[in-house]
Amino acid sequence: MSDTIDWSKLAEVERIKYESNYLRGTLEESLADEVTGAIAADDTQLSKFHGIYQQHDRDLEKERKRQKLEPAFSFLIRVRLPGGVASPAQWLQMDQLADTHANGTLKLTTRQAFQLHGVIKKNLKPTIRGINEALMDTIAACGDVNRNVMSHANPAESELHAAVYKLAGDISAHLTPQTSAYHEIWLDKQKVADSKTEVEPIYGNRYLPRKFKIGVAIPPYNDVDIFSQDLGFIAIEEDGKLLGYNVTAGGGLGSTFGIPEAYPRLADVIGFCTPEQAVDLAEKIVLVQKDHGDRTNRKQARLKYTIDRKGLNWFKAEVNKYLGYELQPAKPFKFIRNGDRYGWKQGADGKWSLNLFVEGGRVKDTDTLQLKTALREVAEQVKDAQFILTGNQNLIIAGTSDKDAVNRIMSKYGVWPMPLSGLRQNTIACVALNTCGLAFAEAERYLPSLVGKIETILEEYDLLKQEIVIRMTGCPNGCGRPYLAEIGFIGKSLGHYNLYLGGNFNGTRLNTLYKETLSEEEILAELRPIIADYATSREEGESFGDFVIRKGYVKETKQGKDFKH
Repeated sequence: MSDTIDWSKLAEVERIKYESNYLRGTLEESLADEVTGAIAADDTQLSKFHGIYQQHDRDLEKERKRQKLEPAFSFLIRVRLPGGVASPAQWLQMDQLADTHANGTLKLTTRQAFQLHGVIKKNLKPTIRGINEALMDTIAACGDVNRNVMSHANPAESELHAAVYKLAGDISAHLTPQTSAYHEIWLDKQKVADSKTEVEPIYGNRYLPRKFKIGVAIPPYNDVDIFSQDLGFIAIEEDGKLLGYNVTAGGGLGSTFGIPEAYPRLADVIGFCTPEQAVDLAEKIVLVQKDHGDRTNRKQARLKYTIDRKGLNWFKAEVNKYLGYELQPAKPFKFIRNGDRYGWKQGADGKWSLNLFVEGGRVKDTDTLQLKTALREVAEQVKDAQFILTGNQNLIIAGTSDKDAVNRIMSKYGVWPMPLSGLRQNTIACVALNTCGLAFAEAERYLPSLVGKIETILEEYDLLKQEIVIRMTGCPNGCGRPYLAEIGFIGKSLGHYNLYLGGNFNGTRLNTLYKETLSEEEILAELRPIIADYATSREEGESFGDFVIRKGYVKETKQGKDFKH
């Protein structure tokens, strides 16, 4: 069959997937090669399907080259965690693995997943084995498959939480690759006798053209940024009961400088489905993308481009054809915010949940804040709590009856209560430097400092408590969803960022490029007069993003094709 495919017309990764023997490649040989800290080039693509990215320490790059040494290679491991829910035992396992096999920190991602950084090659297998021993895994956390399925985070905010969390898990399980390669390579399970005959019932032997992201939201909260997802389910309730889901399709925020045809796009609402139809609908939309997505150009391979290329009406008709029935018309809904709501909240079941701020999603101990130690003690002592990772890189200690015990530990280590400005509590930053190979500039290591300087300006104008969504990424790929922020920063080069304004407070509008390639001094100089104007000229209840559009600082971006870098 390989002879009938003209590989010259397809993206190179298509060949790698096809020839990989269902994601095996030469990963076992790469892991056994002690000459290098890296894995083979083709295996760096396949390892993503197993939840692994090869990286190197870019802070050491010049010195390593001077010494004629290969880069300081290490690996990122991403743990799949549908809905972001972990038990105390799972939290403790991740905490320990971070210390014994990684860089001593945990990263909470914008997709409600754990990431370990700084894992060297010889530690990959024991780390992944340790993750699986705690009944978690890393398969399909990356790669051209459905990624970690997100869902509304806080069980105290809605009695529908259990239902949407279950849907996230059901979709995740249904769309998990069926290859036994993962268990063979990482868990030493016996190989299938003739694995080349293995069948992926949904994905086939070339998987999807590109990654695929799914989220489930419960209005009025849009904490999963539903319109950034390839596929979204918006829970519709009536009298406290789940009627079903409005369905969204075609979101995606990745883009590329200098390539206008690569742009962020918000999803369209395409209809309504019942709870019983949701998993099958997810499969059918994945199949439409598998069959019609662009496999020639990776920068045009996401579902958003398939929809824009073929048309939304064509897409809806195709989905209905795959389903064998028509989706119902969408039902009314309203979102009021996409950020987290901090502090304690009591659920209808009487149990308590504490939403904590985790700056940049980085769980670590510092001289001033022993967050990692505090959370370890909670996991050890408060056995009825769940640990729920939010889509905003934060953490909820959820479903506990022992609020006092949690408060004692939080107070002991100065974790909560924590004074937070309205700006800081709505921050997101991707990892960027020093490990991400795509980053042009800092993000996680720099945004806290920049926010502090913007806070000084806000305080001058009595706006310190005003909530404003601010996000930063080191490149235009959109991992931190910067294009939905009221103030967004995209790294252009070391110390310089594009400034975007005009996203809104509920995640339903893209922002617009305001100024390019600004230094920190220029960023502050540009923001100061706008903040001053906002302080005196805003209308009652008007958010910052709405204000900058009303006053003409930027024009509203109506659709992704209009987005300018």
